[in-house]
Amino acid sequence: MTAFTDAHQQYEGLEQKLADTKKLRQYIPSLDTLSISLKFLEQNPQLMVIAEKGPAKLEEAMSKVSGLQNQFQKAEEIKKFIKERKQYLKEQLGKFGLTNKLKKLNKQAYYYSAQVNEYKQILKDHKKSEQKAIELLSQTKLFRDFMRDNSQLTSLFRLPGGNAGNAPGAGSLAGLQTRAQVNNLIQQQITAGGPNAQAQFSQNMQQAQSKLNELKSKINKFGNGSSDDLDMPDGFKPNKQKTKKIFQRIELGANIQSQKSNGYFPVTSDIALTAGYKLNDNSIVGMGASYKMGWGENIQNIRITHQGIGLRSFVDIKLRGSFWISGGYEMNYRSGFQRIAELRNRSAWQESGLIGMSKILDLRSKMLKKTKVQLLWDFLSYRQVPKPPALVFRIGYTF
Repeated sequence: MTAFTDAHQQYEGLEQKLADTKKLRQYIPSLDTLSISLKFLEQNPQLMVIAEKGPAKLEEAMSKVSGLQNQFQKAEEIKKFIKERKQYLKEQLGKFGLTNKLKKLNKQAYYYSAQVNEYKQILKDHKKSEQKAIELLSQTKLFRDFMRDNSQLTSLFRLPGGNAGNAPGAGSLAGLQTRAQVNNLIQQQITAGGPNAQAQFSQNMQQAQSKLNELKSKINKFGNGSSDDLDMPDGFKPNKQKTKKIFQRIELGANIQSQKSNGYFPVTSDIALTAGYKLNDNSIVGMGASYKMGWGENIQNIRITHQGIGLRSFVDIKLRGSFWISGGYEMNYRSGFQRIAELRNRSAWQESGLIGMSKILDLRSKMLKKTKVQLLWDFLSYRQVPKPPALVFRIGYTF
């Protein structure tokens, strides 16, 4: 098929581009700042005297940052190549009615772009100590001058006050207005417009900002706000969890439920720890373990005892908004025990089959992320002896 005759040459061309990293130029602000900060320290070794093995660590850090820059540049070139190749294949296969064969490729291309964007977001999430170090460096005139003359932006554009020799394309920018010149021109126009000019200008700016925000909102609905990710397969709903690492998809939690005394069981509280795995944004599966603590028969007879343990599995599926359908299967040892060996008695374990509703509320807390309130029906409780409560109410928290 002629659609694939030039594939070998295309891939060879891509390999050549990836080998020549000097020609791959993509500006990543956080990486640029980090790279320039390290170069500044390299050219001012007196600042590294107080650090143990400072020069060696600095050299290692510069090597890793340079390698990371190259990998990001290559990733962007690969994204561009995939996009162009995908469009070419779509046009060629469309002649034979085979465009549906590209669905898998489209999904892989989308997730590749999403993964690269995920790594860029990680770069933006600096630790407070790193942010403070950059902030302190930025307060020194020596570093500001160094940044102005050596940043990646300077190599692309001639910045005001910078060294013109560092900007190879500076000549093409001759005659362009600076931000200060634009501001001065606006002030002159407002002054000449009379007393109502300022109000009219503010109104126009608000309208323009509103339109801009509306466009940004539309763009952000597709693939993290990057124009490279807008080409999404028809009918394809991306799984945002797929680009995350395994530990980022694990949701740790704890919940508690209490049960009053019923003549056979004392007052108890079930304290459980759980770990859920996010299959996607709308479904979670997990497992956990619980410990049943006894408090005695009543407030006049308080006595802490070991009243059992439990093993749990669960699934949560988003229904709508903050409401979820929850289900699970549990094995509970509901008898008091003194030694671990007593738990080997299998006949003392009871099954629980749970189904019900959960409401999840977001918390603005550094430690606790969400609160989960559950009302569950144990449909296996009716065949257990002694019979546990059929309705289970739980309050949980996720970390």
